[in-house]
Amino acid sequence: MSDFSLRKFVAPEILFGEGSMEYAGQYARNLGGTRIFVATDPGLIEAGWLDHVVDSLRREELDFVVFSDIRPNPTVSMVTSGAKVYAEKGCDLVLALGGGSTMDCAKAIGAVHANGRHVLEFVGIDRIPSPCPPVICIPSTSGSAADVSQFSIIKDDETKVKYAIISKSMVPDLSLVDPRVTVTMDRGLTAATGLDALTHAVEAYVSRASSDLTDLHALHAIRLVAENLPAVLEDPSDMTRRTGMTLASMHAGLAFSNAGLGVVHAISHSLGGLLDLPHGECNSLLLRYGVERNYPAASGRFVEILKALGGRDASQDPLNELLKRLDDLRSNAGVPGRLRELGLSPEQLPLLAKSAAEDPCMVTNPVPLAKSDLEAILRDAF
Repeated sequence: MSDFSLRKFVAPEILFGEGSMEYAGQYARNLGGTRIFVATDPGLIEAGWLDHVVDSLRREELDFVVFSDIRPNPTVSMVTSGAKVYAEKGCDLVLALGGGSTMDCAKAIGAVHANGRHVLEFVGIDRIPSPCPPVICIPSTSGSAADVSQFSIIKDDETKVKYAIISKSMVPDLSLVDPRVTVTMDRGLTAATGLDALTHAVEAYVSRASSDLTDLHALHAIRLVAENLPAVLEDPSDMTRRTGMTLASMHAGLAFSNAGLGVVHAISHSLGGLLDLPHGECNSLLLRYGVERNYPAASGRFVEILKALGGRDASQDPLNELLKRLDDLRSNAGVPGRLRELGLSPEQLPLLAKSAAEDPCMVTNPVPLAKSDLEAILRDAF
């Protein structure tokens, strides 16, 4: 897809499989940690997953500090608060146990501490000058892939705008991908994060910066979502399907982290920031509209996506068949199909389009889109 001939591919060390989180303490010690900053959220504490991490750290006789003041769509104030705790307690390694919000916040906390700067100074591409402390991530959802990506999304408390920090410094040193942790997700979160993984893979595959390296991960992720998401929504306790979705998230993350994203994520960042909505829900609603707009610029690639979703090789109308499959996945997941259902008003569309037009994800969209194009997409989705 891209005009560029050179490619780089960044990824953390990955330990995948049931029980991998039990190695948190051992890896923390190997990375030189002595006092561990454990970032998590109240839900995972209540579910008992933090106990596994704490036990692992204690087995290695490591000190630790738990920071759980993190909510969905992490904000500048959360990052600032966490960085203050990190410094005051003398921490030297970040360990994030949670979903995308927790991992994004934790990675940003490390960057703020290492550089002594306001987190919004890192917004954009490769704007973190000094190396960050070691970071270990244990993902609790199957969608964000913040545990393998060079992205961190942080929301400005005042403007409600979500900003993308994209840097190799945001790639964790280690990802402990333990499918067991995802079992405590409810159906809604399972659906939204699963469709988030699908959106990552689709946008990465049609990205202007895609390559053979990222294509392998993107297509495999799409196949895994098609095979496992409907089944896991029917039986949330099915560990085979949970593992399949966890693997899908990881592959999609490796794809988009290195190929970039597109218009769906650009608008989703604006929408989620303005209305404080779950990121996966925004993506799953907007995906079909982004596909429809980008299809003429990457029709061959979208046909391959249709095949990966189980579509016919010789469809007479591949675009409509693809849109129907995406609509069916979204509908089965219980995600709304129109922006008006989320509480958005028509008067807010121009503001969303303006913010989306400035999002770094637009750089790798398969076709350049002006603010007016983004407004048209939003009107279609309204």
